[in-house]
Amino acid sequence: MNPKVKLGAVAVLAVAAMTTPTAVNAATPADSAAARTTSAEPPVFAPPDAESQARAVTTANATLAARSEAVLKGRNERFTLARNIAGAHGLQYLTYTRTYRGLPVHGGDVIVATDRAGELVGSVSSGQQARITIDVTSKVDAEAAAATARAQLPVVESVAAPRLVVHATTETPRLAWEVVVNGATAEAPSVLHVFVDALDGSIVDSYDDVHAGTGNSYYNGNPVTIQTSGSGSSYSMTDTTRPGLRCGGQNGATYTGSDDSWGNGSGTSLETACVDALYAAQKEWDMLRNWLGRNGFNGSGGAYPARVGLSAVNAYWNGSYTSFGRNSANTRQATPMDVVGHEYGHAIFQTSGSGGGGSGNESGGLNESTGDIFGALTEHYANQPATLDPPDYLVGEEVNLTGAGEIRNMYNPSAKGHPNCYSSSIPSTPVHAAAGPQNHWFYLLSEGTNPVGKPSSSVCSGPTSLAGIGIQKAGRIYMAGLNTKTAPWTHAKARRATVAAAKSLFPSGCVEVNAVKAAWSAVNVPATSGEVSCP
Repeated sequence: MNPKVKLGAVAVLAVAAMTTPTAVNAATPADSAAARTTSAEPPVFAPPDAESQARAVTTANATLAARSEAVLKGRNERFTLARNIAGAHGLQYLTYTRTYRGLPVHGGDVIVATDRAGELVGSVSSGQQARITIDVTSKVDAEAAAATARAQLPVVESVAAPRLVVHATTETPRLAWEVVVNGATAEAPSVLHVFVDALDGSIVDSYDDVHAGTGNSYYNGNPVTIQTSGSGSSYSMTDTTRPGLRCGGQNGATYTGSDDSWGNGSGTSLETACVDALYAAQKEWDMLRNWLGRNGFNGSGGAYPARVGLSAVNAYWNGSYTSFGRNSANTRQATPMDVVGHEYGHAIFQTSGSGGGGSGNESGGLNESTGDIFGALTEHYANQPATLDPPDYLVGEEVNLTGAGEIRNMYNPSAKGHPNCYSSSIPSTPVHAAAGPQNHWFYLLSEGTNPVGKPSSSVCSGPTSLAGIGIQKAGRIYMAGLNTKTAPWTHAKARRATVAAAKSLFPSGCVEVNAVKAAWSAVNVPATSGEVSCP
């Protein structure tokens, strides 16, 4: 597929400071008829009041006390409320961290969900797999653990002070040193968490905060209006209405100017790339609020900076900010809507539920798929016309990054050599390919197998004809499922969480619940014990 280019056009992208973001050349956000809300449905973004939040804490504390066996709590363990995130229709998700003999427990977080009034809904989620009964005396010192962790990266910039923890995401809890190493792999920057066994010095586990993505660079119509700040002769590409959101170069400095007009419409202009990045991020923020009921990228009203000008055919999220490079022809910056939505989708994944998702390719594939899902949701919310980039379920279709068209295909992952179906090989499949099964599930849930005016999609097993519920409902269900995410995150747990989420969000019937189940079964992810039933 060739990139869409406005030949011969050099446009100035006008920016109005302190105004609500609007797209001059884009249609009003819309969704399929199947997902439209009725006047009787409560507002999607409806945060609970202080009294309801306090009631939720009381409910959660009582639930943890009553269900200590279910969450594998021993007498040497303590729970501490870390955060309460509100979701669609005011559902509340309370995350508790766990300590064992005073040490943090990696993977021991517990999530309790309540309704808007603070009453318990669904089951209690925990990632811990076995009861902890270990000694907490380390035989390996912190300095040795740091040296082991440092050796895991070819380029090291800094090593944080090791932290003694209990690692509990596997079947056997172990005493370990958690060491965070900042540096780079051969391909990209890295913020690597390494868990070193505190008894024998071996590596227990590791995961990287940096999640790389790929995509396209196109323009969102000329002119567009984005949120910036400043007055007189001093302006900044800083969005003060979305705390933390700003854009600049690779050194982290935000772009500034003497007027409020940014970029020149050129595919190689970094200032123009920041216009695209801010425009897409602001649309994604609005989508999260208006469609999914989430308050900002982190769920608590916060955002993250964007950096452009990365000298690589890549884009990534590093745990603190997004960074965007260019295509292989060096003619366009990688800041289209679906790529920006994808990278901030990693931020949403990292800050949902108990945080992170664990190590391994299965969790990594679900993380990459999450980015693709939020990219598609953002495109559908913006609902741009065909002359720009209309909403679709392709990833990177405009940039032709390496001469092979789109990077991923959500309705038919196999078109790019990725698996359509879940199998036992997924945990050993590279993460971008391992995104295939969940991407396929999301398309089937949103659109079904034979949507009008959109590509058909086959099933891996089960009934050959499925009806979609619309991308807005599908996104709301997926976001609610992420709010109960625990490490290690797997397809089986994602199914169980999204089925429960559908029941909580749409309690008056079974259409959505059964659609979620059918779509998972269609990509070979079967039901497991504990899955909610309907009716």
